[in-house]
Amino acid sequence: MESIYQHFREDEKQFIDQVSDWLRQVEMQYTPYLSPFLDPRQQFIVESIAGQYEDIKISTYGGYEAAERRRLYLSPSYFDPDQNDFDIRISEIRYPKKFADLSHGKILGTLMGAGIDRSTIGDIISDGDRWQFFADGSIMDFLMSSIDKIGKITIQLEEISYTDLILPKDSWEDRDEIVSSLRLDVVLAGAFNISRQKSKELIASGKVKINWNETDRPDTVLGIYDVVSIRGYGRLRLQSIEGKTKKEKIRLSLGVLDRNS
Repeated sequence: MESIYQHFREDEKQFIDQVSDWLRQVEMQYTPYLSPFLDPRQQFIVESIAGQYEDIKISTYGGYEAAERRRLYLSPSYFDPDQNDFDIRISEIRYPKKFADLSHGKILGTLMGAGIDRSTIGDIISDGDRWQFFADGSIMDFLMSSIDKIGKITIQLEEISYTDLILPKDSWEDRDEIVSSLRLDVVLAGAFNISRQKSKELIASGKVKINWNETDRPDTVLGIYDVVSIRGYGRLRLQSIEGKTKKEKIRLSLGVLDRNS
């Protein structure tokens, strides 16, 4: 395992152990395994480790084509899952649109406040007016019966079919960036055109998350498919490391969702 650990961050060891257990289960028992919803970095880790298993196939689905959070179906190579095997259900949030505003953070906070695990919830999407979210099929009935408010706003959760999916309005922009290192504060400063000092201040004030987890470490080294969000600025996804310049700087390919553009 040590040879696997060295390719990832220290705080990812526990997840790596979990993934290894999933893969061994599929390999030894010849039975598929359906993961919870995973963020892009976690998906990358699973696919990296699974590459060592010749007879295991990975299929992914998050409810729609551009889904960020996805469930992974690990199976013997001869097995082809269909959409139903991913057990994803969709809910639309009905609320008084003329008198209230919802946000991704308010919705997620309410869902987590119901006592469920983050890994049971997929993407939360909006077209600027309507809001929908994806969830593990096993918890949808519980959510629909237990949640009737988001903050002070009275709402109703209504399960919908895939034919009623909205088109999310957020779109990622591909951007190339040259940075001196993969440190969090350095990459944020470059991606959002702010000073490194400002980047450090945002991290220290709790406004930055890596893969939906708050961090106060400006020296965190980012890896492939890490998703970083800065409250008030937007999000970025490290898509690939393209190499180095003649001056030994690092060329990155980023996906950027700029709230201020």
